[in-house]
Amino acid sequence: MIRAFFACRRGIYHAASAMNTPTPPQPPPDSRAADAMARAMAAFAAEAPALPLAVAFSGGADSTALLLACVQRWPGQVHAWHIHHGLQAAADDFERHCVQLCQRLGVPMQVRRVDARAAPGDSPEDAARRARYKAFDALAQAHQAQNAIKTVVIAQHADDQAETVLLALSRGAGLAGLAAMPKCWQRGDVTFWRPLLEVPGPLIRDWLREQGERWAEDPTNTDERFVRNRIRVRLLPALEVAFPQFRATFARSAAHAAQAQALLHELAAQDLALAGSPPRIAALQALSSARQTNVLRYWLARQGTSASTAQMTELLSQIAACTTRGHRISLKVGAGWLERQGETLAWVGSQKHPTHQG
Repeated sequence: MIRAFFACRRGIYHAASAMNTPTPPQPPPDSRAADAMARAMAAFAAEAPALPLAVAFSGGADSTALLLACVQRWPGQVHAWHIHHGLQAAADDFERHCVQLCQRLGVPMQVRRVDARAAPGDSPEDAARRARYKAFDALAQAHQAQNAIKTVVIAQHADDQAETVLLALSRGAGLAGLAAMPKCWQRGDVTFWRPLLEVPGPLIRDWLREQGERWAEDPTNTDERFVRNRIRVRLLPALEVAFPQFRATFARSAAHAAQAQALLHELAAQDLALAGSPPRIAALQALSSARQTNVLRYWLARQGTSASTAQMTELLSQIAACTTRGHRISLKVGAGWLERQGETLAWVGSQKHPTHQG
């Protein structure tokens, strides 16, 4: 996973030996780590990803392993994209480490510097993720003219997936949250993949040590002020003891949730086609409250926003009460407002209340 992106303090380096240069790779004959990495990369290669591809490369253990595995399988067809979040002084050290490794591997590397500071009340991880994907979009655009990058790989693994499921549960998330991270998704013209999503995190580090490779370590990965880190430090070791197969079972539950969410999306698309976009209030009232919630969340997502559970409850109440021509609907959602416009429910994407607009 690209952990170095969220560092707040100075990073340190892990090495396979006390020397400054990596030791020659010496994989043991019966290596669980090597087998797991080989299976994951073979499965990814079987998908025939478009080449050349780019590795989202922070310099951490996970992205280092993915970069090295991709270089071994597709020499000369791999780029590295490093996002400098500007959150800490050590970010410059991470960048230098990445530059040195890519030079040694003969991998072209592009760096994007972003402002990933979180706004008040915003999640630092979410803010960094949004900044990172905007940077990926910009890098993909920069490659359109020549050697277009159509595939980007990200190094999240099985432990990250389990953490995401537990984090979703801790927040009372619905199916979309419990579905956790998809292995593959499309963003514009670029296909994103997580080839290592079924590989346990410890095996990835074992494989790197067997390869004699070094990586940059983010010390804040153990900072328990962050919920995800508390899950990693406290819960995963306990689950390893109590339920050794938790990675596989959590992934299976996430896959079931993703499948159910896909069915809800299909139903929402059908309902929205009948209700119109923006949806007619009378058409919404003809649906059950569950289907109203489903289609409204789907429609709001297409507007680039979402409603909390409390906001959705209030919205359903206002829709139900809208039985006369003069009845108003007005509700703050995300960065804008929902209001009644004639016979439809409209999204007003503004920080200002629609009635206050001049």
